[in-house]
Amino acid sequence: MRISKGTLMVAVAALAVSACTQETQNQIGRAMQNWTGTNGVLEVYSGGTLVRRFMNIDKMTTASGTETGVPRAYRFGYGNLDANLDGEIDNSEQKKVYFEVSDYSTEYVFYENPN
Repeated sequence: MRISKGTLMVAVAALAVSACTQETQNQIGRAMQNWTGTNGVLEVYSGGTLVRRFMNIDKMTTASGTETGVPRAYRFGYGNLDANLDGEIDNSEQKKVYFEVSDYSTEYVFYENPN
């Protein structure tokens, strides 16, 4: 049986990733997501009530310290603020805005827009 070069390369890559630590696998996953991008939605809740929604997010990135390179305790990104929370980007909501989300916050959800 002859194995194609492409199949062999995929098998070697899968073996290499499985030998990595969990943190290294997470970094590879983040790099892939940053590269591919998503049509993400970030919803922020307060007391179980939706208070902010950002849409059309390409990626959320973990900030790193300039001097230390140590990850900071927040994520950031750019997206359209859905100010009226109707799930659509209206004419007045066309401009992308910068946002940050603390790692200490537990009331937010980030997901890929199914639409």
